[in-house]
Amino acid sequence: MAAPHVLLARQDNDGDVLLSGPAVRAAAAGARQVTLLVGPRGAQAGALLPGVDRLLVEEAAWIDARPAPVRRARIDAFVDRLAALRIDVAVVLTSFHQSPLPLALLLRMAGVPRIGAISVDYPGALLDVRHRVEDDRHEAERALSLVRALGFELPEGDDGSLRVVAPPAIEAPFAGEPYLVVHPGASVPARAWAPARNGELVAALAATGRNVAVTGAPAERPLTAAVAAAAAPSARVADLGGGTSLAELSALLAGADALVVGNTGPAHLAAAVGTPVIELFAPTVPAVRWRPWRVPHVLLFRDVPCAGCRARVCPVPGHPCVDDVTADAVVAALERLVPTPAVAA
Repeated sequence: MAAPHVLLARQDNDGDVLLSGPAVRAAAAGARQVTLLVGPRGAQAGALLPGVDRLLVEEAAWIDARPAPVRRARIDAFVDRLAALRIDVAVVLTSFHQSPLPLALLLRMAGVPRIGAISVDYPGALLDVRHRVEDDRHEAERALSLVRALGFELPEGDDGSLRVVAPPAIEAPFAGEPYLVVHPGASVPARAWAPARNGELVAALAATGRNVAVTGAPAERPLTAAVAAAAAPSARVADLGGGTSLAELSALLAGADALVVGNTGPAHLAAAVGTPVIELFAPTVPAVRWRPWRVPHVLLFRDVPCAGCRARVCPVPGHPCVDDVTADAVVAALERLVPTPAVAA
């Protein structure tokens, strides 16, 4: 029997797509072709995953945080695109709070003969494999368990860690000296450490002789500029906000001693290149599902009664779950994870 054309779907943000990497590689090991379906906010990450032959970008109105209005003509055109691909097996990857059934319906309308997903809701005729998993399972394991239920396994020697294709060549910051990366932004505001806290950290690190690259998306340039400026003019701090694509950020992270970040996509990108992570982990979602995967890391947060709220904007004054964590606590965690290099006498 010929190897199948497999479509894997993960129509969420870049970090979510990166966590699907082991599942993609398992499917690729048993497929003649792999198509990865992502949303617009996950397209950069999709382009970095090993094992992907074709990248298909389409917004999911039932997943995207700011979806465009649903138009029948667009849905019909999308179903036609799917049908033209002649997919043999479709794997709908979701988080615990997302439904795979809207996409499963569209895939069924496109004539896909075998569809699998994790679904709490009754799927009727929409799924051929209705997989079940326990709630507190890491997202990378959750996705991998689904493709295994469909008959795909990682190739021998693949340990299931996160991976990206080889990072592009970039000019090393700080003339090749060791450096840290601080990424103050997050796609969800409730998951970010306060700008003032990030600024305090950058100033403290520069004062101890550490080099610090401050990174962010193009829309975060004012944020990264403010955080970097907290150290006053310093050759040890570089504001790289808006200056890197996701692929270039992977190269920057690959060369860094560690990353300091909230629970957002770059934490998973660092894991994919093997860089240790200090994560200011706002417990809006469970750490057991979203912590950095198979890379040295430290999670810093305060226990709060509203943990698990899934809020996008924190409704509690002072955002205590992460903003109560001090810059000194992060410096101490960094010293445990990646001690400051000794200076030769």
